[in-house]
Amino acid sequence: MAMKKFINKAENLVPELIDGFVKANPEIVKQSGERIVSRVIPKEAGKVGVVTMGGAGHEPALIGWVGKGLMDVVALGDIFAAPGAPRVIEALKQADFGAGVVLVVFNHEGDVLSSNMVIQMAGRQGLKMKRILSSDDISNAPRDDQENRRGLIGTLMVLKVVGAAAEAGYSFEEVLRVGEKMSLSTATIAVAATPATHPATGHPFFSLPDDEMEIGMGQHGEAGVGRMKLKSADETADIMLTQLLKDLDVKPGDKLVATINGTGATTLMEMFIVFRHLTQILEEKGIQLVGSQIGELLTVQEQGGFQMSIGRVDDELERLFKAPCNAPYYKVC
Repeated sequence: MAMKKFINKAENLVPELIDGFVKANPEIVKQSGERIVSRVIPKEAGKVGVVTMGGAGHEPALIGWVGKGLMDVVALGDIFAAPGAPRVIEALKQADFGAGVVLVVFNHEGDVLSSNMVIQMAGRQGLKMKRILSSDDISNAPRDDQENRRGLIGTLMVLKVVGAAAEAGYSFEEVLRVGEKMSLSTATIAVAATPATHPATGHPFFSLPDDEMEIGMGQHGEAGVGRMKLKSADETADIMLTQLLKDLDVKPGDKLVATINGTGATTLMEMFIVFRHLTQILEEKGIQLVGSQIGELLTVQEQGGFQMSIGRVDDELERLFKAPCNAPYYKVC
């Protein structure tokens, strides 16, 4: 059965989404171009700009992360589709405050292809920019093949430290350094219990029997590492966290930040129960949890399931992760 959606015309999904979003958050964000959202109060001249890009349909990401201490500008494409390079170039120009612009990109084929073209165009136009490719999904490639890993919610950890560093006045090279350090120290794995649908059609991307779940599923229903019978919250957390800790080779005494990201149809009740067990496991292993995020941050419409992400931090990354920010759907006081 097709999912019922409260929409108007399918071709107007993204423009109407953006219009409603900026009208709901007029003190923080504005529409500054076709499918481009930026800060109402721009960053001071002489600071590094921060931009990301990606498809619509994942709300509150990506537009919900625009604000002081996070992103300056975001360029959106169609539903689940990367924006074209000219739109991203416009976003980079808007975020150029005289010290260069860092473009944080989720490692998905469409985003990578578009951002490759952006890099070429920026070079011809004399724009000072560099890309950080966020590749945190441990399920589809080993750590020594990180360039082939998909980008999931761990990308928000990268954006958080990049945004904080840029806001604090770090140089272009230093912003890139902390972003790359966070990216290489982040690992994510997802679990799906029910499928997402495309909002224009209402039809599901994949199917799962009622008594099964899939560990390692990608952002848009890409195949994971295997289906299994639906487990309890604690059992699922055990399976996922064990793999994440192994991937990062986390040792007793290490400091971690963690994210539980609901993908659209998983309740906060469930996420807090999962997070509860995550904290128990870390405490038993002598691993310090120094920061966390729990909620719907990067959704896939009404997909049931969640993404679990951990990042190993040193004192610098911890400070940047905890630095104040003010975006419509991500605030640190």
